[in-house]
Amino acid sequence: MTVRLYDTKAQALRDFVPLDPQNVTMYVCGPTVQSGPGIHHLRAALAFDLLRRWLEHRFERVTFVRNVTDIDDKVLANSTEREPWWALAYRMEREFTQAYSAIGILPPTYEPRATASIPQMQELIARLIEGGHAYAAAGDVYFDVRSWSEYGALTHQSIDAMEPAGDADPRGKRDPRDFALWKGAKEGEPADAVWSSPWGPGRPGWHIECSAMARRYLGAQFDLHGGGLDLRFPHHENELAQSTAAGDGFARYWVHNGLVTVGDQKMSKSLGNFVLARDVLAERDPLVVRYALAAAHYRSSLDLAPSSFDEAEAALDRIRTFQVRAARTLGQDAWLTVADLPDGFAAAMDDDLGVPQALALIHEQVRAGNAALDAGDRGAAARAAVGVGRMTGILGLNPEDPFWRTDGAGAETAALDALVQTMIAQRAQARAERDWAAADRVRDALAAAGIVLEDTPDATHWSLDDG
Repeated sequence: MTVRLYDTKAQALRDFVPLDPQNVTMYVCGPTVQSGPGIHHLRAALAFDLLRRWLEHRFERVTFVRNVTDIDDKVLANSTEREPWWALAYRMEREFTQAYSAIGILPPTYEPRATASIPQMQELIARLIEGGHAYAAAGDVYFDVRSWSEYGALTHQSIDAMEPAGDADPRGKRDPRDFALWKGAKEGEPADAVWSSPWGPGRPGWHIECSAMARRYLGAQFDLHGGGLDLRFPHHENELAQSTAAGDGFARYWVHNGLVTVGDQKMSKSLGNFVLARDVLAERDPLVVRYALAAAHYRSSLDLAPSSFDEAEAALDRIRTFQVRAARTLGQDAWLTVADLPDGFAAAMDDDLGVPQALALIHEQVRAGNAALDAGDRGAAARAAVGVGRMTGILGLNPEDPFWRTDGAGAETAALDALVQTMIAQRAQARAERDWAAADRVRDALAAAGIVLEDTPDATHWSLDDG
């Protein structure tokens, strides 16, 4: 058993060997809560939810930290007199939590807010100043990029090729690429968005927040740092530089998920193709959304279209139909069957989280299970059904998991079942009276509605047509 992950810093696949094989430590950059989540936020969170679930399967425990950036230029810019920055941040944080929960993303072990770790940020800044890697100027504090020879190690850039850092007023910078660790208070900013510090009143820069929170909750060195591909530079590059310059080992592996595109264009508010998570979840079953976002490899770009969700819905219907058919035919004793996790599934997941290959294997098992049911091979059918349940369970994609069975969906299913059972009874009566034409009309009417009947020696069962 060897898990291999693509390490962005190494630019290669590496065997994943945690510091503690019984407790993987993992930090993922969470949202800046200036506005509600887009579908790309869900894709990023899901990528690391899937990785976390697999690491929990392979190792005993995962300590998973995902932060909330609740103080930032954008949060302040979007606040109003009627809704202060802290109220806006809290409301948006709840929107993110609801969207994550809707698609089955597990809650983190810790979910710290940046505003709760200001002392730790100031302590880290003081260490950098003492080490000669940061300097105070005009109320601000900047990281001196030329003082750290390893700056650029994550993205493999030279300092001279980098764009100037646009994260703060350049009034006191020695080099335009120096980035802000502490931002001095400015006229017109809210008085409650200011903290006292040795360098004057102000607030932290964006990058120092994650370094301080990762250290506080996971220690000076931890196993894995994750986030979206768009965070590699400058955010993760700056995190790595300031933490290692301060003497911390920081992250041993760097993992980044690919971006979401719409019509092959990067999703962006400026391009008008920004898709809000709440709009998608209002139109689509959350399980369908989860499947659609998981279907592409986590490092690839995901081009979303309505057909993406249609295909996901059809795939889930095939899985669900098999599970229902297997449960009906085999009975409860079948679930006592012991079925190992298929080697191909484990191999796919160990190989840089190969979810697309794992999904393909699930559908192979569904086809094999249906064939076994057709042939009356109860043992093979039971092994396939249990295997499908285990694989989809690890991915959080099991349609039969009670998590996905909402009261509304249950009521709809019960109502449909009552109507179909009435028509099945009418058909049975027609057949008993040898009125074959009437019996065929019932079957044809159900088929036109996408409902397939299966006659067995004991009863007639129905399912939705997965074709």
